Amino acid sequence: MNGPEIHISFAPALGLFVAAPRRAGRTTVLTDGAATLGHVVESLGVPLTEAGRLLVDGRPVTASHVPAAGEQVDVLAVERPQPVPGAPLRFLLDVHLGTLARRLRLLGVDAAYESEDIGDAALAALSAGERRVLLSRDRGLLRRRELWAGAYVYSDRPDDQLRDVLERFSPPLAPWTRCTACNGPLAEADKDTVDARLEQGTRRTYDVFAQCTECQRVYWRGAHHARLQAIVEDALRDFGGGVAA
Repeated sequence: MNGPEIHISFAPALGLFVAAPRRAGRTTVLTDGAATLGHVVESLGVPLTEAGRLLVDGRPVTASHVPAAGEQVDVLAVERPQPVPGAPLRFLLDVHLGTLARRLRLLGVDAAYESEDIGDAALAALSAGERRVLLSRDRGLLRRRELWAGAYVYSDRPDDQLRDVLERFSPPLAPWTRCTACNGPLAEADKDTVDARLEQGTRRTYDVFAQCTECQRVYWRGAHHARLQAIVEDALRDFGGGVAA
């Protein structure tokens, strides 16, 4: 780019995406006089999914604004909780976020997950076709124009990933209502109905069951229940304001 100079600053939360010299204060950028502000922001490393309000000389503008010489640009972080157009709030996770997907499902959050790498174009198209917020740590994927909505997952630790998504989007929580394997709804199941699917020890020890209405997987309060219960209790304690009715 070699045209009008603008002066840009990024919110501290966006420092992860921009080069070190641009992380503090306002810096100068040469534009070509035709590129939109959205293009300029992304060229500097920030996916538009992570940019909140864009201010030019203190007034809000859209990403389609074409910067003029001398403009003072401020790129803010997204609001938290972040409003998402349309309803209901649903997610799509890429192949690297399987643990996060299972934890969201544990909390009753609609979280589709691709266990195989189907490619960026297919993921973006699926996000648009099903109106799902795409969650990913792939910055390039989040820059695809066909996305309906997306969000960068800032941590590589599942505990922190879950807190990040719950804090950012505040989805309604309905624990123990979704299949952690396929995302389908769970229903109470009579022991006799699921008997053929149970090991002898399970059949002898447990009496309360649920079953996925889509993949037919059977659930009971087994050896891992205490660990899962702790995840649920932590989420309800800190983010339970959005508990589903």
